[in-house]
Amino acid sequence: MIDFLIIGGGIAGLSAGARLSQHGNVMVLEAEDALGYHASGRSAALFEESYGPPSVVALNKAGAAFLHTQNGGYLTPRGLMLVGAIDQPDMFEADCADLNMVKIPMEQAISRVPILNPGKVGFAAISDAAFDIDTDRLLQDFARTIRQNGGTVSTKSRVTGIRKEKHWVVEAGEIFEARTLINAAGAWVDEVAQLAGLPGIGITPRRRSMARLPAPGGHDVSVWPMMLGAGETWYAKPDAGKLLVSPSEADPVPPQDAYADDMVLAEGLARYEELMTEPVKRVETNWAGLRSFAPDGTLVLGRDPLDLSFVWCGGQGGYGFQTSPAASQLLCDLVVGNTPELEPDIVGMLTPDRLKR
Repeated sequence: MIDFLIIGGGIAGLSAGARLSQHGNVMVLEAEDALGYHASGRSAALFEESYGPPSVVALNKAGAAFLHTQNGGYLTPRGLMLVGAIDQPDMFEADCADLNMVKIPMEQAISRVPILNPGKVGFAAISDAAFDIDTDRLLQDFARTIRQNGGTVSTKSRVTGIRKEKHWVVEAGEIFEARTLINAAGAWVDEVAQLAGLPGIGITPRRRSMARLPAPGGHDVSVWPMMLGAGETWYAKPDAGKLLVSPSEADPVPPQDAYADDMVLAEGLARYEELMTEPVKRVETNWAGLRSFAPDGTLVLGRDPLDLSFVWCGGQGGYGFQTSPAASQLLCDLVVGNTPELEPDIVGMLTPDRLKR
């Protein structure tokens, strides 16, 4: 008998499994042939404490020490620059306040990103408290913790049936029996719930496209900060000597192996290009990922009020990696009956009983 059976081998499921593996036997079932295949493998991988709604910011802050120090740390300095066009003063000011960023003169902004167009960019702000996350090592370390504590992480294990007897019976190529079922299936969490005989919670998968460009103008982009367009209408992030550019769309789509929408991608690249002196000459490759949101835009963590042996670990949106240390600890505390370290009002913003179904 498995104590905690987790459906989903992305950052949500693996981090939850690592925490729960200290309290019982864990089994993680991942449908694909690799861990972190969908949203987790297509993340912008940035940690910025102030990014997200209040409950997410609380999780960011609670998990910051883990990301900075655990296993030698998972963060390296990147920086985040907010860029506003001349005709975007109000939008720029709102984003600057939300992200607690420091305004800088254009000369300083161009010294950090020399392809900014001074004839088009009217405003810039910087946060040096933004970091790249080593997402692959974080995923693998959580999986390793599960295995070291006697648990199992299984890929190519697509769940095809769930039923409730005295305990959960899950079909995934073979039959597994578990006391507690943790639903960490990303874009598919509502489908998993329905398979288990429970109503969904209104999770909406939203597509986000990405293009990889050669380094603009042959510049060394490794020292550039990530750039965010005012209103989050595009972003650009250095990656392995290239530049990733996204239109930052959030278009609702059914759960799927997502792919980039060519028109949306072209429009986003045009918004980015308008503020730069270097044109986009070539797209090396493109892809898309799904970010899944609850109706109120924040995570859903904890036992389902309709069946306490069914646990939600979903709605990570674009915050999965940066919230994973604290979100997984909160979920573990709620499942095993420990008092969470987070404030009760924050916990109330995250548990599933807040949602009308």
